[in-house]
Formats: sequence, structure tokens, C-alpha cells
Amino acid sequence: MANTKSALKRAKIAERNRLRNKNYKSAVRTLMKKYLQAVEVYAGNPTPEAQQEVQTRLSEAYSKIDKAVKRGVLHPNNGARKKSRMAQKLKPLTQTA
Repeated sequence: MANTKSALKRAKIAERNRLRNKNYKSAVRTLMKKYLQAVEVYAGNPTPEAQQEVQTRLSEAYSKIDKAVKRGVLHPNNGARKKSRMAQKLKPLTQTA
């Protein structure tokens, strides 16, 4: 337990930030999973509706990743790598169609 007033405050702030970071990371993972599921559906049945769903999911995930990077939750290279890997999943599907 913290012995001084300032140490107690720092412990509170650290816990608040930990929860905020956890929330962002969880949301990024969830949106990435939803995107990958949409890509699988589109790969199995490439319809315009499925393609629109993929683009919507991609946009949502990119937005959340960019916000996490901006707030310092993710390192910029980590965010760029996640976005690049997501784009790589879609690229072969759109080139063949």
C-alpha cells in the first residue's frame, strides 16, 4: 500500500489508465475479429453486400486502432502492423474479383 499522499494518487492514476488501456486493446481485438469474420464470409460468397460489410468493418477497426495509437495505448508501429495485416487479408480477394 502507498505510504504517501502522492504515491496513493499515482496508484489511483495508474489503475485508471490500466483500465482505459485494457478497454482500448479489447475493443481493437474485437473489431479485428469481426473484420476477419466478414472477410471469410466475403471469400465464401463475394457479393456486393458482403464487400460493403467488409469495408465497414475495416473502417471501424482502422478508426479504433488510430485512436488507440493517438492516446498512447498502442505503439505507432504496432498500430501500423495491425492495419497492414488486415489489409493483406483482403487484398487477394479484391484482385481476383
